[in-house]
Amino acid sequence: MQSPLKRNLDNRNYHGTQTMITTFSFQEAQSDDPREKILLPPTDPSAEVMEISGYKLVYVNGACPRNYRVYKADSMIGVIFQHINHWSNGVDSLRYTEPIDAAVGLDEFLNGARISKTATEQLPTEEELLDKEFDALTSDEWERLKRYVPQAKDLVAA
Repeated sequence: MQSPLKRNLDNRNYHGTQTMITTFSFQEAQSDDPREKILLPPTDPSAEVMEISGYKLVYVNGACPRNYRVYKADSMIGVIFQHINHWSNGVDSLRYTEPIDAAVGLDEFLNGARISKTATEQLPTEEELLDKEFDALTSDEWERLKRYVPQAKDLVAA
């Protein structure tokens, strides 16, 4: 009895792979068939769009969970998921009963992250820059120090 591999190699139509991977051209990706389009924008007439109180949810794919891109003021802010009996947003571990709650939770998380990032990335003061070694200063920090005029505080006459 011949092994399956040997039998395949003896077959003129067998090309040595179990799965044929093909690439498709840019024209195929831009086909007019709406079923072929990937990640439709919310303005596309073929897109499955759900509008809820300040947000647009655009169906991407999936059965359970269904994946929706969340848009706010024409900007995508993230993705939420529709499960059988709840919604989730992937940034917290909460289960929401309504899609609006999942979208708002996502939006609030991103706003909080943006504020936190801004708070932690504050520039050092000029006094802090004066404490750094000169060769460790960046050109922007040098420019700030050139314009800096120290303020006299609590001077006591001798």
